[in-house]
Amino acid sequence: MFTKLSLKNQVDDLLEQLAAFHEGRGQTPLAKLRESYDLLLLKVLSLLQDKDPALARDIAASREALWNLLADPAKFANL
Repeated sequence: MFTKLSLKNQVDDLLEQLAAFHEGRGQTPLAKLRESYDLLLLKVLSLLQDKDPALARDIAASREALWNLLADPAKFANL
């Protein structure tokens, strides 16, 4: 339960930082946001690998596509 809540908070924080970046009010460079994204994805994958390996594989395979959605201001605005 606490793990899920912690992950949700981390996802929310990352999305807020990305929104701030795209709006020009963020102080965190995109490269640093990418590092945060990669670390968060690694946490998710490590939690899923034993319980739902198929989902873990799908997420891992979609890693770049997901980042491209988050990093592109127009695509991010439509999420």
